[in-house]
This record gives sequence, structure tokens and C-alpha cells, in this order.
Amino acid sequence: MKKYLLLSVIIPFLFSCSDSGFDNTNPFVPNYTFTVDINMNLPAYSDLKYTSNAIYYPGEGARGIIVFNTGSGYNAFDAACPNQAISSCSTMTINGINAVCGCDSKEYSLFTGQGSLQYPMKQYRVQVNGTSLRVYN
Repeated sequence: MKKYLLLSVIIPFLFSCSDSGFDNTNPFVPNYTFTVDINMNLPAYSDLKYTSNAIYYPGEGARGIIVFNTGSGYNAFDAACPNQAISSCSTMTINGINAVCGCDSKEYSLFTGQGSLQYPMKQYRVQVNGTSLRVYN
């Protein structure tokens, strides 16, 4: 009887575990596995040391990566428009604290990745190590 009681208490805990709410599901942006190390001491990436600055890192993900300093950490998003099929116009550009889709001119917040359409920007993980950032999927 004690075994059944113990199991009935433990099983709900096993199913309540989460993956920290990180959801990368988007039918328009394919999944690519990559790891990028960004040295913020290099002139091309030194803007990331300051709050509300972003950089575009080409050649990774579907259309490159946008990395943004939120002031309390860093966000990294794929530069592919999240609500458009991959095409010649689907690379987003940085406009201050927003990213703008070249296909439909929709804006997405670099703080949250949210926009006014169905899918948010595809987010990647960021690990800070001193003045280096590791962005990975």
C-alpha cells in the first residue's frame, strides 16, 4: 500500500518537468543545428556590449542570426521572416529594437521576438562567457 501511495506522489512530478518553455516550432523556418562563438571584443560585434544594440551574423540558421542585448541578457533569433516561406525577400533587417521582414514589412520586437502575426521569431539559445557569446540550437 505504501508503494502505491509513493508512486502516486512521484509520478505527477515526473510529468511536470519542462524543457524551460523553449519552443522552436515554426513551419516556415527549418531547424538547423549550429554553434557560433561571438567575441564582443572584435569591432564588428562590440555594439553588443551596450543595451538595445543588435548585430546581424550571416551564414548560420536559415537566413543568419540577429543577436540583441536586452540589458539583462542576450536574445538570438533567426533572421528569417517567421511568417513567410524562405525566399529572396525573407531576410529580416534590424531597425533599432525591432527586426523588419523584407517581404511584408512586419516588425518584430527583439526583446521578445513577438510580432502581430501568428508566429514569433525563431529563437536560439545564448550562453554568456565573459566577453564571448555562444549562440546555438
